[in-house]
Amino acid sequence: MDTKNQASYQERALELLLSDADKIARLIKVQMDHLTMPSCPLYEEVLDTQMFGLSREIDFAVKLGLLDRDRGKEILDTLEKELSLLHEAYTNK
Repeated sequence: MDTKNQASYQERALELLLSDADKIARLIKVQMDHLTMPSCPLYEEVLDTQMFGLSREIDFAVKLGLLDRDRGKEILDTLEKELSLLHEAYTNK
C-alpha cells in the first residue's frame, strides 16, 4: 500500500472513530435528558455496550496500523471524561 493511501485510510479511520465516540456521547445525553437516570440498569448496559464496541473498533484500527494505540486510548479517555461531566451535570440538577 502506498503512503498516500495509508494516510488516507488512517485519516478516515480516525474520523469514523471520533464520529462513533460523538454518537455515544449524544446517545447517553439523550438518555439522561429524556429516558432514564444514570443509576438505571438500562443506562449502564447501553453505556457499557457502546464503550465496549468502540474499544473493539479502536483495537481493530490499531491492529490494521490505521491508528496509534495512544491515540485510541486518548479517544476513549476523552469520551469517558465527557460522559463523567454529563453524569455530574445530571446528578447536580
